[in-house]
Amino acid sequence: MDTPSHRRDVRADLIAAGLAILDERGFEAMTLRACAARAGVSHAAPAHHFEGLPGLRAAIAAEGFRRFTATILEERRKAGEDPRARLEAICEGYLRFARAQPGLFNLVFNLTFEHVSEGEVEEAGGAAYAVLAETCAPFAPLGDSEGSTEAFVWSLVHGRACLELAGRFDGTAAPPPMATMLAGLRLRA
Repeated sequence: MDTPSHRRDVRADLIAAGLAILDERGFEAMTLRACAARAGVSHAAPAHHFEGLPGLRAAIAAEGFRRFTATILEERRKAGEDPRARLEAICEGYLRFARAQPGLFNLVFNLTFEHVSEGEVEEAGGAAYAVLAETCAPFAPLGDSEGSTEAFVWSLVHGRACLELAGRFDGTAAPPPMATMLAGLRLRA
């Protein structure tokens, strides 16, 4: 018999539960039992669908990367076609995501995954990095390496996001706008 409970996407429900717990109570509160209770499923369900907590965290991180990518793409679309405006926009999107979802931001960028759920985390993270690389492509490399510009931009914006989340900017040490921080980048000739 196909009842509504049999048609549930338990995997999606557990990911949603983990995201909610992460947002409301932080990383340490996101346990298998808490996610199962929040999703209204048995305590064994997370282990069955994710092979334990590392697998669930990896699935949540993959969803986090997809949300992160959507945020930076949304900002880039609003910026139009000017390469500098597009670059500043993805940086602002990066910061907006970190500020709005600090728990998810930290999970996505700071957790070592034992399980990557068939490459799901790598694929989602790669898509996010591809946006950065594509947006940096019109700018001249900062050194001998073609990837130097995106490495610089990523380091700059990620460092700023982490410092903001840690409360290191108290008003007296506020960083300059992203436009000022990126002003030294030159377009390719």
